[in-house]
Amino acid sequence: MLLVSSSRSGYHHGDLAHALEAAAMQLLAEKPAGEISLREVARAADVSHNAPYHHFSDRRGLLKVLAERSMADLVTAVRTAVETAPDPASAVIEGGAAYIRYAVEHPHGFDVIYDPTVCIPGEPSETMAPLIVELEELLAAASVAAGLDSESGVTGVWGLVHGLGTLCAAGHFSLDDALAASADTLGRMLPS
Repeated sequence: MLLVSSSRSGYHHGDLAHALEAAAMQLLAEKPAGEISLREVARAADVSHNAPYHHFSDRRGLLKVLAERSMADLVTAVRTAVETAPDPASAVIEGGAAYIRYAVEHPHGFDVIYDPTVCIPGEPSETMAPLIVELEELLAAASVAAGLDSESGVTGVWGLVHGLGTLCAAGHFSLDDALAASADTLGRMLPS
C-alpha cells in the first residue's frame, strides 16, 4: 500500500510542531481563534490534514497553544515597557500602554488569552500558569514601586488597562484616546 501525503508539496516538516504553531499564529492574526480549524492550520502549514493531530490533541489543544503563545507575547511587551521606563511612575504607565497596544494590535490573540473556555480561570495549563503569574507580578511590582501599596490598587491598574484595551480593540474609541485615558487615570492613582 502506497501512502501519499495530501499536502500540496508533499514536503515533510522537520519540526512539525513549530510549523503548525507558526501557521496557527499567522491565521490568528487574521481571524478569531474560534474560526480556526485544525484542517485550516494543516493547509496553512502545507502538511496533510491529519498532521495537526500529531501535535494538538484536538481543537481545544490548538486554542490553548494559541492562548499560551499570545500570552507570552503580551508578557514580553509589558516586560519590555516596564524595564525600559525611566522611573517607577513611567513604568506603570508604559506597562499599561503596552498592554493596551497589544489588545488593539493583536485583538484575536488578546481574546483567546482571556477566553474562559480556553484558559479556565483558576485552572491554567502548565505553560499558561507561569505566564499569568509573570504578568501579574510585572504589573504589581511596577505599581508598588510607584507607590501603590494596596492589592486593590494593583487590581485597579490591571482592570483599567484591560478594560481600556478591550473597549479600544472593539472600536469604542481610538488608541490615542485609550492611551491618554490610561496615562491620566494611572497618573492620578499614583501617589505624588
